[in-house]
Amino acid sequence: MSEQPKFNRGTALSIFKSDRFEDIMALLISLAIVIIVVVLVPIG
Repeated sequence: MSEQPKFNRGTALSIFKSDRFEDIMALLISLAIVIIVVVLVPIG
């Protein structure tokens, strides 16, 4: 049987050097978006 190719997670398309840094940046960007929405969108 032929060996299956190793799974590629698509990191070649990433602008970051590590997956962990990419995850942290995504978290920080999402938190910034939440803060902007909370500040700018009036309640009620």
